[in-house]
Amino acid sequence: MPINITMPALSPTMEEGNLAKWLVKEGDQVKSGDVIAEIETDKATMEVEAVDEGTVAKIVVPAGTEAVKVNALIAILAAEGEDVAAAASSGGGAPAQAEASKAEPAKAETAPAPKAAEPAPQASTPVADAKPAPSTPAPVADGKRVFSSPLARRLAKEAGIDLSSVAGSGPHGRVVKADIEKAVASGGTKSAAPSAEAGAAAPAVAPAKGQSDDAVLKLFEQGSYELLPHDGMRKTIASRLTESSQTVPSYFVSIDCEIDALLKLRGEINASAPVKKTEKGEVPAFKLSVNDFIIKAMALALRDVPMANASWTSTARVMHKHADVGVAVAIPDGLITPIVRKAETKTLSAISNEVKDLAKRARDKKLKPEEYQGGTTSVSNLGMFGVSNFTSIINLPQASIVSIGAGVEKPVVRNGKIEVGTVMTATFAFDHRVIDGALGAELASAFKRYIENPMAMLV
Repeated sequence: MPINITMPALSPTMEEGNLAKWLVKEGDQVKSGDVIAEIETDKATMEVEAVDEGTVAKIVVPAGTEAVKVNALIAILAAEGEDVAAAASSGGGAPAQAEASKAEPAKAETAPAPKAAEPAPQASTPVADAKPAPSTPAPVADGKRVFSSPLARRLAKEAGIDLSSVAGSGPHGRVVKADIEKAVASGGTKSAAPSAEAGAAAPAVAPAKGQSDDAVLKLFEQGSYELLPHDGMRKTIASRLTESSQTVPSYFVSIDCEIDALLKLRGEINASAPVKKTEKGEVPAFKLSVNDFIIKAMALALRDVPMANASWTSTARVMHKHADVGVAVAIPDGLITPIVRKAETKTLSAISNEVKDLAKRARDKKLKPEEYQGGTTSVSNLGMFGVSNFTSIINLPQASIVSIGAGVEKPVVRNGKIEVGTVMTATFAFDHRVIDGALGAELASAFKRYIENPMAMLV
């Protein structure tokens, strides 16, 4: 019996991914555990291993295909002793053969013009839109084809829904069954009456919030811009930050920290770091940054103020036993927040080396989902760009984030005398559902104590 290989869910939140590369070809023998493909998610490129043994009878989804839904059929294996040709022709009958499995490589189809803002694909199980149905031509809006499945077109026609007003969640913005069902449930725009002018299409309807993409583009002179289509990471960033800003009742607390003692201790520790031999010669075993101290200080502050080390759910607060600190890392045209787990238990040198490794693999898109999902708080540092202070959006499901500005020389009062000190501003964002004002101030004060007395981080 043919064995269907489907698009795996490489993380709990993954809904679709890009099939970047096949590492096998039709006719190859594979064993359980063999790496057969590379899948690109919004944040990483991951290898997929075969679960079963057999011969690759058919590759259903070509390399380079974008937006392949989870559980969509991507290849067929012929079991041991089974005829390969027969397996290739008879496989694919499982429900996993969703419409997304028919997605063409990006280069084979010109993507439609940017659609109305709907950044996140719907979190629904792929449905088999490909059941036989009378085929009707795809509607055209403003002279441009609205990409949709035959089933979606039939359902839209039956419900009187104008397809040009529906934002598609399928490959390349294709409208699928789930999009029509959502439009019907929300009382979507009904189809306009036939126009007196033959062949005239109903005008596209702007989304309820903001302007349509076409309306925005009309504000600029034609030829004065280029369109850079959103990749998976940009869509995910937009979706999650929009969700956070719309759902979290956040407030902000700023506190100034003198970091002269920290800078002095950092220099002494780095100067005394042991050396290790590498291919490039002898190098220090570690080199601490100011950010390493900040990560450690935030972790210890959460340990000291455990009520602030929590997340929100509708039925209970999730009280975390460890401080898992996310570190914002800028990567080409994006952002990712790998997490230092149990940071309160780790030495500064361990944190330093771990952050360097996570940041490198983040830029190479080699992080595993468990290395950037979850966490109990985050650190975002723009001090190296000369930014004095700023605020950040909380990274759900976390309930706090601290934004770090540059260390700036300022007049400070010490023992009744005005002296020059290096001052760093830390601005905290808190989820008020979890962390009330006094609790947030307590956490900020604990953070300040560790920053200004860095020796306490070593004991």
